[in-house]
Amino acid sequence: MSADLAAFPDRDTVADKLAALGEAEQAYLRLLMENAKQDENLLEGLDLYLNRAAGARFLNSLKLEKLGEWLGNTAPARLQMRLVETARSSQHAAFAAFRTGLTRSGGLDRAYPKA
Repeated sequence: MSADLAAFPDRDTVADKLAALGEAEQAYLRLLMENAKQDENLLEGLDLYLNRAAGARFLNSLKLEKLGEWLGNTAPARLQMRLVETARSSQHAAFAAFRTGLTRSGGLDRAYPKA
């Protein structure tokens, strides 16, 4: 591991927080997004969460869309492109639902306005 990468929280913890996404989890994730050194942990946790959703027996696309929309509205500009890259990393319906919510939030457009 790199010295710049903070060891806590691990990707499992972040994935669990994203899965629950109650008020306490949202506050925790907002705090996590304030520190740029935590970006890798957040993105690894998001990837794990999306892969878990893709492997689940039941696909809750509404929940995935809401997560995408919340992250798009909440994440700082430095994370917007990486969130889009994560959303486009698979053609699975779980990633597509997340991508739909992320697009609906308009976070990427706010981070990188058109000229």
